Amino acid sequence: MDAKLFHIFRNTPLGRETLLQSLYFCKQADATPVVYIPRHTKFLMYFENDVVQVDLDTSYLTAPGSAENHAAELLSDNGMDPDFFQPKNFTASTLPDIPTHFDFMCCPRSISDLSSKIGLGYIGPRVRRIVNEAHFPVLLTSGVFKPWKRIAVLFGGSANALNALKLGLRLRRTSGMPLVVYTLLEGKSEEDYRSIVRQAHLEDDFERHGDGWHFFEDGPIEENLYDIPHDALTVVGAFGHGLIKDMVFGSMVEKIQSVLPNNLLVVGPKYTSLV
Repeated sequence: MDAKLFHIFRNTPLGRETLLQSLYFCKQADATPVVYIPRHTKFLMYFENDVVQVDLDTSYLTAPGSAENHAAELLSDNGMDPDFFQPKNFTASTLPDIPTHFDFMCCPRSISDLSSKIGLGYIGPRVRRIVNEAHFPVLLTSGVFKPWKRIAVLFGGSANALNALKLGLRLRRTSGMPLVVYTLLEGKSEEDYRSIVRQAHLEDDFERHGDGWHFFEDGPIEENLYDIPHDALTVVGAFGHGLIKDMVFGSMVEKIQSVLPNNLLVVGPKYTSLV
């Protein structure tokens, strides 16, 4: 396993569920979890063009004496060796610096400077900034651990949607789980979207590893999202067009988040594809 997933552990029942989801993802994505047990409620992430201060709510500091043992037990139960991240650099005594060289990051919705608003239908502004700046995809988990048995890629035809499709195909190869693409036509034809995939030289890969392409002809987004299986990891591209135009950044975020409780793997505009 060469890929690394960065996970911030919260020593609570909800935090346990989130870590279980990260560990399951790592098994399917052929990745290794790197677990950070925070000692402070803030840290900095230095990206190429932005520095993001991440604010955690105080629940992340619950029972620090048992946090490492609890996380280690979950890792061991899943056949993984504990790999705990210890910050080496600090911008201030209570403000550690977190590197950004990971391949994935689990980013619970409670990472926000507006934590009181966090819920299924809201993604905090700090999460948005991480997605916007990170070269890695961000895993947004459901509230309770639930294994996913398939992969759904929301494809609207943008460059980021193509990256989401590439990532979905990679996960299809590593996990062996079926992959289906979902597209809202929005006045275009099915051939228009197939042509985009063909021009990106992904047609052969999709024909070998894809398991179907579902097109929504019309209807509101809430009704269309019902067709996405409840047990699917949903891969989306931020700042895209079509079905995923405003899924993470924009006016539809609360609506779509409240409709679609699936685990989401979000590809931002600076995502760098894994080999």
